[in-house]
Amino acid sequence: MLVAIEKQSDGPYIAYNKDSEDFTAIGSGDTIAEAKEDFFNSIEEMKEVYQESGDEVPAAMMEKPTFKFDLASFFEYYSFINVTAFAKMIGINGSLMRQYKKGNTYISDAQLQKIQTFVNNMGTDFQGLRLV
Repeated sequence: MLVAIEKQSDGPYIAYNKDSEDFTAIGSGDTIAEAKEDFFNSIEEMKEVYQESGDEVPAAMMEKPTFKFDLASFFEYYSFINVTAFAKMIGINGSLMRQYKKGNTYISDAQLQKIQTFVNNMGTDFQGLRLV
């Protein structure tokens, strides 16, 4: 199940599933952790409704979710990442990256892909890293 986490324009975060036609679950909160917790609570409540009515619980509800973050949520959740240093490593202007983070400017698909590729490569690097 693919779950999007996004920062709303009025402040709180929302988590919702994006890939199921059988159901829509939504969670919200002042933090990403609260939004995720509320989302999982929604899933559990929906499972109970299915079970109480004798209906089969959709398979997607049983899957471990994959989370998809917008940039504001990404930098909030991984708050230890310095946005300016991150931008410099990718080759994006730091001021522009801060605007992306705030949601104040449009991010092109090419720029988003550049950031995504860097995050994926960073994950691969960390998987192979061994501390001595």
